[in-house]
Amino acid sequence: MEGEKTPNSTATSIESAEKHTNASEQLDPKAEQRLLWKFDLHIVPILFIVYFCAFMDRINVGKALIEGLIEELNMNITSDIRLALLIFFVPYIILEVPSNILLKRVAPSTWITILTFFFGLVTVCQGFVKCPKGLTVCRFLLGVFEAGLLPGFSYLMSTYYKRHEFQKRFAVLFTSGMVAGAVGGLLAFSFAKFDGVGGYSGWRCIFIVEGLMTISLSFLTKFLIVDWPSKASFLSEEERVMVAARLKEDMGSAKMDKLNRESLQIIVKDWKIYMGAFIYFTINTSRYSTALFNPTILNPFGYDASQSQVHSIPIWVASAAATILVGYLSDRMRHRCGFILFGCLFASIGYILLLCQQDVSIRVKHMALFIVNIGVYVAQPVVVVWVSNNLAGHYKRAFGIAFQISVGNIGGLVASNMFAPNAAPLFKAGYGSALALIFVCALLSTVFMLGLERENKKRDSGCRDYRFNLNMSRRVGEPRG
Repeated sequence: MEGEKTPNSTATSIESAEKHTNASEQLDPKAEQRLLWKFDLHIVPILFIVYFCAFMDRINVGKALIEGLIEELNMNITSDIRLALLIFFVPYIILEVPSNILLKRVAPSTWITILTFFFGLVTVCQGFVKCPKGLTVCRFLLGVFEAGLLPGFSYLMSTYYKRHEFQKRFAVLFTSGMVAGAVGGLLAFSFAKFDGVGGYSGWRCIFIVEGLMTISLSFLTKFLIVDWPSKASFLSEEERVMVAARLKEDMGSAKMDKLNRESLQIIVKDWKIYMGAFIYFTINTSRYSTALFNPTILNPFGYDASQSQVHSIPIWVASAAATILVGYLSDRMRHRCGFILFGCLFASIGYILLLCQQDVSIRVKHMALFIVNIGVYVAQPVVVVWVSNNLAGHYKRAFGIAFQISVGNIGGLVASNMFAPNAAPLFKAGYGSALALIFVCALLSTVFMLGLERENKKRDSGCRDYRFNLNMSRRVGEPRG
């Protein structure tokens, strides 16, 4: 796998593995496979469902916009809508790093359950708002409670899976957002047919029902979401030792699970964290553009509101299938950068077609949206895992993942302004900006790969050996810093 040769840091009990000096030699491939199946059964499915609900609750405002929300709340087509979309990302960006630090100190099952209940409650409240200000407040609170989900999930999964096992699992988790887009489209289409039933508009029912689904889920998450490997109830003591040994064999022995001055200096000076964050920003801007505005973009193609919802569904399905395939291939080949560049190339072709849409048919425009979405969604999860794979240290990984996703989500602020309804039907500024960001993503990914190769040469020559002597590890029984 191309990447920096990094020592490992995990939330599991590495000390247990160190009691068995030959643990890596004793690992039984069949036992490892059984352990992986156990991980896949207990970790991925529930995180998939939670993120599915979160993403559906996040993007359903885009579907509500074309189902009567604007008219009923008497919203200004530019300022009110833009503020409601933008405000979500303010707390979403600011709170991701603090949330991951809290996740490390609180049981993941407890923290994620709290977040799930409250973002479900806020979603229900959106169905009862009476004015644009009410919607804006709800969107702000939604950002508060959804901020810690994706960085937390990514960090939690990285404490169980080896680097070459992580991408395909994270890709599956990531596709939950695409499934949410497809199912959300079906729900929006269905509720549009029941407009006025019970005195509620169709768009209000979308918020209320989806929010109630999330609240119901939160009553189960405490019992279904796993905690750190050292405390995971579904693992035996022997399996916990095996988890630690596997990850130590994969990445090394450095821990950095004590947050002190030395570890902080190494964290803030690590260029990979900042480069990874900027790469994620470029690809995430394009991703949010499509997630929020697919129905709006499709609407001027000649479809009515309900048809726009339905025609967005196959786009999500195709993107999900491509993402899982690339995740599998990326892990199998132990390679990341090439798949990011492939996604960027694919998305660029789609944006170029959309910029030339005056000269092409509706079918070609629709196909271009397929190409854009597939390209963006193929590349984005690879970026997250690639950076995570190359961050050594318990706190560094927790901070680095959260910081990367936090900076990346500034792209949501940018995307909220890229496809304003009054720019329809051509959206030239939006497509042009997204295309430029895709080019930058490809460029930065190439620079990142070259930087990792340079860092590996330094490690091979012994220039980084001093880090093994730093006081960054917590001994058994020592309180966390």
